[in-house]
Amino acid sequence: MSLMFRRGIASMTSYKNISKIVCIGRNYADHIAELNNQRPQQPFFFLKPPSSILLPGAGPVIRPKGTNLHYEVELALIMGKQVKDLEASEEAAALDAIESYALSIDMTARNIQNEAKKKGLPWDISKGFDTFLPISEMIPKSDIPDPHNIELYLSVNNKMQQEDSTNLMLFTISRILSDISKVMTLEKGDIIITGTPKGVGSVVPGDVMRAGIRVNGKELPESMIEVRVEESTSTYEFTET
Repeated sequence: MSLMFRRGIASMTSYKNISKIVCIGRNYADHIAELNNQRPQQPFFFLKPPSSILLPGAGPVIRPKGTNLHYEVELALIMGKQVKDLEASEEAAALDAIESYALSIDMTARNIQNEAKKKGLPWDISKGFDTFLPISEMIPKSDIPDPHNIELYLSVNNKMQQEDSTNLMLFTISRILSDISKVMTLEKGDIIITGTPKGVGSVVPGDVMRAGIRVNGKELPESMIEVRVEESTSTYEFTET
């Protein structure tokens, strides 16, 4: 049994036992600008349901009827221990609390999110559909010595759309974990996705997304995601709230 195969099996087992997915919003300045949002003064976060996870190698991503579906590539942190009331200055403790990393694509029904923002309503629907979090195999921490200095990328139909370094994050991982852990206890297995760089955009049925991580210019095989988009066959169709 190959090492990659064993890691893949371990990833799928671990992803089935998480309590929550915490998502950091507006953590890259150029992404904030492209969506005409305001820059936050502190980490801004929301939740996705565990049922939104699309396991490594699985697919397709399902586009619900009536939605403008956007991709957002993000570095994911997989927690290895319980964290509560962490201080932002405890950088070593923050990194020690992470068991592994992964790549994720935070799929977003942008028209639903925009309507919710306009009307002051929650975003849950726009982020929470099944298949709305494609995720890679878990990446050993040893493969990412510095999570603040890796390159994330995503292409659609082989055209590069997102390609930026995590050194552009507005809030560091220790600050992110500190702010979250002072609101809700982070448990072993929880996933934190750390925000997306510029270049988000729409995908439609038939499109193929490919995403990955580079460390010092080298591709990480465990980080690779390739997934097709298909239209939902459900009777659900989004209409204005």
